Amino acid sequence: MASSTSDPASRLFRLSLGVFLIGGFMASLISLLVPRVRLALGLGYAAAAGIQLASFSSYLVLAVPVAALVTMAGYMRAHAIALTMMAVGCIVLLAGLARQDYAVILIALLAVSTGATILQIASNTAVTMVGDPRRAAFRLTILQGFNSLGTVLGPAVGASTIVASAQTGAAFGGPALPFGLAAVALAALSLAFFRHRDLLRGMPAGDLRVPRAAWLGALRDRRLIAGAGAIFAYVGAEVAIGALLTDFLMTPHALGLAPTAAARLVVLYWGGAMIGRFAGAAVMRRVAPATLLAIAAALAAVLVVGAVFGGGPVAAAALLATGIAHSIMYPTVYVLALPDRPEQATPGAMVLCVAVVGGAVVPFLTGLLADRIGLVPALLLPAGCYLPILAFALRVRCPRPPS
Repeated sequence: MASSTSDPASRLFRLSLGVFLIGGFMASLISLLVPRVRLALGLGYAAAAGIQLASFSSYLVLAVPVAALVTMAGYMRAHAIALTMMAVGCIVLLAGLARQDYAVILIALLAVSTGATILQIASNTAVTMVGDPRRAAFRLTILQGFNSLGTVLGPAVGASTIVASAQTGAAFGGPALPFGLAAVALAALSLAFFRHRDLLRGMPAGDLRVPRAAWLGALRDRRLIAGAGAIFAYVGAEVAIGALLTDFLMTPHALGLAPTAAARLVVLYWGGAMIGRFAGAAVMRRVAPATLLAIAAALAAVLVVGAVFGGGPVAAAALLATGIAHSIMYPTVYVLALPDRPEQATPGAMVLCVAVVGGAVVPFLTGLLADRIGLVPALLLPAGCYLPILAFALRVRCPRPPS
């Protein structure tokens, strides 16, 4: 019995490595579109932040139907559907960039984010539920480390293509390389998951029949709702900082760099998250996840405030270092908030998925503030997002009571 369970869990984990890697690659490329579109089309910070609004709004709008889709299709087929949608979205995005059509760009990003919404529920939940529950936070943190590796590779490729092409006037050639590669990788992963569509058949975690009461019960789970608030705040802060970091490094308050040089430095932000996640997975063997989460939230708040009230290389280094503090937040909150019972996992994942809309709301509000009071003081908004994360970490130091 043990071997039949561990083999599907191992294969799922290996397949998930590719999903998390390409997911991080796509996320960082989309963040680089903010300065590109702002420079190429002459938009303000708030209008350019509409890219993140389009990219993350589907988490709110589509979470319920996506959860129903995952329940009907199963985890593996849901992966294949999501990855196909994201590949198609990349192709449409290239067409929009070639035409410099802002509306087509936003439509393409909605397709990509819809696929990402499906993965948000299917992938995170499957990895959490399939395998030893005591190592769920460890597994998800390792996978998030590969997600961060993707976010490092994204700026490494995109800084000299996406952002640089906006400066030189090249409308299509630059973005074609990173988004074309992403489309091919997404299509290949979709085929791999479809070939393994029956991998979880017969396993308890593969049975996604959800009683009607479980959907309503998710809204009454205080720990789950608190975790959703923490995820809203975390994703909002991370996306806002990631999207505005290039512009921050270009300001005289920080380093006053040219756009391409600033975009290349963003690799340090995502690289810090990657190192932090792999290191965090090791630390979790000795330190309780909730304790580590509290330390990370407090550190992130101090770093962003330091970036605002500091100056020069110190301010730049402080904001870049928030990637390290962000590293273990998402997987730790997700595992600590998700209900333990398999029939409650999909409704719980739906609630946590809705919370990812923070990646649309917080960057947009930060962009509005930046247009009115300046980019640097506007960063105090994402700095405040770490308070609900800290509150959640302090609340869940005790294990979830049996249901």
